Amino acid sequence: MDHMHDFYIGGDWVTSAGADTIEVVNPATEEPIGTIAAGTATDVDRAVLAARAAFDDYAATTREERIELLTRIIETYERRMPDIADTVRQEIGAPAALALRAHAAGGLANFANTLEVLRSFAFEQRIGSTTVVYEPVGVCSFITPWNWPLNQITAKVAPALAAGCTMVLKPSEVAPLNGLVFAEILDEAGLPAGVFNLVNGDGPTVGAALSSHPEVDMVSFTGSTRAGIEVATNAAPTVKRVTQELGGKSASILLKDADFEQAIARDVTRMFMNSGQSCNATSRMLVPADRMDDAIAIARAVAEQVTVGDPEADGVDVGPVVSQTQFDRVQGYLHKGVEEGATVVAGGPGRPDGLDTGYYVKPTIFANVTNDMAIAREEIFGPVLTLIAYRDEDDAVRIANDSPYGLGGAVSSKDTEHARLVARRIRTGMVHLNGTPVDRHAPFGGYKQSGNGREFGTEGLREFLEAKSIFGDGE
Repeated sequence: MDHMHDFYIGGDWVTSAGADTIEVVNPATEEPIGTIAAGTATDVDRAVLAARAAFDDYAATTREERIELLTRIIETYERRMPDIADTVRQEIGAPAALALRAHAAGGLANFANTLEVLRSFAFEQRIGSTTVVYEPVGVCSFITPWNWPLNQITAKVAPALAAGCTMVLKPSEVAPLNGLVFAEILDEAGLPAGVFNLVNGDGPTVGAALSSHPEVDMVSFTGSTRAGIEVATNAAPTVKRVTQELGGKSASILLKDADFEQAIARDVTRMFMNSGQSCNATSRMLVPADRMDDAIAIARAVAEQVTVGDPEADGVDVGPVVSQTQFDRVQGYLHKGVEEGATVVAGGPGRPDGLDTGYYVKPTIFANVTNDMAIAREEIFGPVLTLIAYRDEDDAVRIANDSPYGLGGAVSSKDTEHARLVARRIRTGMVHLNGTPVDRHAPFGGYKQSGNGREFGTEGLREFLEAKSIFGDGE
């Protein structure tokens, strides 16, 4: 990659004001694959001012001009899909098929859905004699994570471009290279200079500068709840808009009449996808107490069929977790679960057999878990599933809601209406009925400590708009 040590600012690739670098490591080999420049507050200031200088002209573009721009980006993105997938595979250890069909494809889907929303979105409406005009919020700063990097970048950039905003992106320093490929795509697609800018670096330096900068009107953050609190604190003195997509500890409720074979196989497989590194993963499976033995047997059988290994190899389901830090974190929780008295149904502490190099974790299932255990309350962010027994339906809802988080959840039942009624009692931003996947046309986001604001669809576009009332405009 030609631009590993450069930032994209004002339509040009530029050198950092600082001299420090950050090493990027392939988690499957534990070997460096390159270094990036570590940005400084000076780099952030330059990027934000470039976005501010570009804002007035870009905000004045027409819907048709922005439709044309997003169309060119989609065409360019499609051509670069193999490059994106290969980069994601190397940076986060995603199996090659997942890197192409989910990671790279997810970014493309976000642009396609945003384009669809843009074509029909009502940027003006009449209320009596008042005209309400929806205008771009301004200069935005984006701080994105490493676990689904392209998905989270495009879930912010696409609607911001559609709204008429300008922006500065800080990708995760753990997986920054896909962000550079993305910047190349926008440049090739002919994005006006200064509309999109990218500065690499760490959270305490670049992230803090982006959150607190007085010329930034909005900061959108995806990551841990702990880091989200820091972002909001840094943003507060300038009273900028803050949206956050944070952690989760989602519960999947298997009602008594669910198809246990199907539902457990589905949910176990999904929990282990992307090495369990998904904020909305249903990491708590709630099972009727009198069916727990059945659930254990099914879950164990599914886990034993999961193939962990080299992301480049065919037939691999689960690659490594992203870093040494993440490996140590997950191993700590695996030991904690044993100490707390949970039963290891599959997996457990240590590396999988034959995988001595790479940050590989055994896909693990714990049973005999109670909801007060750390493995049931805290976000592990690894391939770890807990099985929790419930007495009756009210108890299941109580356990599901007994969490500081409120991002996702799931309900399985042969009676869809029954599942729907239970779903309405769960205090989360999203609930999946009988395995229905995420709908990118619908809002994505959570309650409580899982954040605020929404991504995807019409609500995702609305986050980047201000409402202006022009009174008497219809008189």
